[in-house]
Amino acid sequence: MTAVLTQPRPIRLKGRSYLALTLTPELPFEDWLVRLDDLAGRSAGFFLRRPVVLDVEGLEIDRAQLRDLVGKLGTRNVRIMGIEGARPSMLGADLPPAMSGGKATGDIEEPAATPVNEPPAPAAIENVTDMPAAPLPTTGAPASLVVTQPVRSGQSIFTEGDITILGSVASGAEVIAGGSIHIYGTLRGRAMAGTLGNAAARIFCRKLEAEMVAIDGFYKTAEDLEPGLRGKPAQFWLEGETFTAGSMA
Repeated sequence: MTAVLTQPRPIRLKGRSYLALTLTPELPFEDWLVRLDDLAGRSAGFFLRRPVVLDVEGLEIDRAQLRDLVGKLGTRNVRIMGIEGARPSMLGADLPPAMSGGKATGDIEEPAATPVNEPPAPAAIENVTDMPAAPLPTTGAPASLVVTQPVRSGQSIFTEGDITILGSVASGAEVIAGGSIHIYGTLRGRAMAGTLGNAAARIFCRKLEAEMVAIDGFYKTAEDLEPGLRGKPAQFWLEGETFTAGSMA
């Protein structure tokens, strides 16, 4: 009887899938890292909080070269969660684990370069004014982005300013903004606002079915969302360090 009562409880294991960004480096790594720095320079938060997989399939490199590449990516705040296509002899306890079997999705759009001598003009949207918007700085505000098409599964959209989505955001898609996010359709994927340290950012959507919402590093997953808000217009904001949600009905 005592043995039965003191038997440890079984560990609960759950499966869960995540959308990861895959980097496919090219030789020589020095040239490829220069292009990566250019991409990151066009958008300071492009790799922020993104799970990244490194695909080295077909590259003639040794373990030392792979370790050096992972280290140089780490100094650029690109955290590698796994390595794909590497020989087992190349991996070890000092490197991320091997990964395989990933399902390909649509390509992630790179942020466009801003012209050197032309200040970006914020995009405007007319006759869509019934959602409240978070206040914007009066000077030096980053350009906003208006997306007129639905965001499909596998797509990732990022801007340093506000994002307005006129359609819906599908499951498996993500919208990342340095400012606020306005979604005039259904939010089924992930929305991350205030990613560049803007705690005043907000998230608005017409219909809430989100996988995850986040503001300035604070987040809620689908399991954490208030049941009463599902399927309804909703908004999210921060009150100090409290992630707050409310209805917009």
